[in-house]
Amino acid sequence: MFYGDESRVCSEGYVPYGWQFPDEAVHVPVERGHKVNIWGLISRDNRLAWATTEASIDAAFILGELEKFSLQLHKPTVLVLDNASVHKAKIIQDQRLFWEQRGLYLFYLPTYSPHLNLAEVLWRKMKKEQIDPLDYATKDTLFLAVNRCLTQLGNSWKINFSAFNAFSTN
Repeated sequence: MFYGDESRVCSEGYVPYGWQFPDEAVHVPVERGHKVNIWGLISRDNRLAWATTEASIDAAFILGELEKFSLQLHKPTVLVLDNASVHKAKIIQDQRLFWEQRGLYLFYLPTYSPHLNLAEVLWRKMKKEQIDPLDYATKDTLFLAVNRCLTQLGNSWKINFSAFNAFSTN
């Protein structure tokens, strides 16, 4: 089972919260206007298929990535997606039968349930824990940092997801 989604890392930086002393000037140097769009498929055991681009991620982009992914499968695989319009576009739906013949099955999460998509955890942890403030300085450092993080997932960087359907019998 894989979880799929797209994200964007912008050169404006990711600062979910912070603090500073009253007279302290804090800033993150950035080269404004650059972004890295990411399409990723992650499994609970940190296997990752991904692609980065500066272009927008549209249904045609996702179609191409899912086509490549479906050709690499060795056993039936479920891909969990949210209900974004690019995930449910006609060109995606038109390919489902072909992908199912290759063992790739698409499952759409209920509306308003991004917390059920593990790819959201990947994006949050990558932006918050893996990309350093200095990585946002230029377009090149940002692109390299994103690709470095994604390359390291499953090797030197692992996400410990909670147990699947764990329950107590006490």
